[in-house]
Amino acid sequence: MDWDDLRFILAAARARTLSGAAAEFGVTHTTVGRRIRACEERLGARLFDRQPDGLHATPAGQDLVELAERMESEVLAVESRIMGRDAELRGSLRVSIFDFGFWAVHEAFASFLARYPSVQLTLTATLDAVSLVRREADVVLRLTESPPETLVGRRVGELSFAVYASDALVDCIGADAPYAAYPWLAWDERLDGRFIDAWLAQNAPGARIALRVDESALIQRQAVCSGIGVYFMPCCIADAIPGIRRLGPIHFRQPIWLLTLRELQHTSRVRAFLDHMVEALANHPDLAPSSKPF
Repeated sequence: MDWDDLRFILAAARARTLSGAAAEFGVTHTTVGRRIRACEERLGARLFDRQPDGLHATPAGQDLVELAERMESEVLAVESRIMGRDAELRGSLRVSIFDFGFWAVHEAFASFLARYPSVQLTLTATLDAVSLVRREADVVLRLTESPPETLVGRRVGELSFAVYASDALVDCIGADAPYAAYPWLAWDERLDGRFIDAWLAQNAPGARIALRVDESALIQRQAVCSGIGVYFMPCCIADAIPGIRRLGPIHFRQPIWLLTLRELQHTSRVRAFLDHMVEALANHPDLAPSSKPF
């Protein structure tokens, strides 16, 4: 089997569509389909069944998917070891952060780039899980109570959250009004919104949901600023936004973790980034860093 063919098969199995696999390699879906059909012809076996919810590997296809996963794992493990021996403070570094996190810690990123101009930093913002094994990121910053056991890192602080509303909305409804009197934002019903639903049931029973949104912090922020509804926002960000105000006390705190693969933690640029962020966030006025080392 050609490794390139196996990569296409693996991508199709993960994406469940030809177009999704094509996006990973920057090719057309017809190219992916042609590569898979060529494999099927050589092997004399069908590799995928097309079902209403996407592509499903046949038993023969699953055998190849498992082979491809083993080969991918070994290739990436070798890359990790090579990166771990890197002695040059230069080259690329991919960092994934929760979308509103950059607003809170952007100064730490700016000072890192000023300190290490030869590091080519790529920053992606998402709340979704990313695979460090597949090199989707070298380092992640995440809000979590329990980081994955497969990663190493440090709790570098925590964000405090409170309910915020626009000044105009508060003036309309009244500063002393209960939470239930305000219109609320809530998560899209397709997402896991059990937390906010349970919190509203206890603290704002009967509150009207004015707008459901996805996990985009930008949409949530603009919806609060425009007076559509009230919602939780990180205090260190929201307190500095003109035109909105905090309603009530801080309701919960979320730890921030800085995480990487064990094989990468001693890579020069990864190590430099970890150390710099710990140092920078230790002096952040709105975070309470842990003293626990890597």
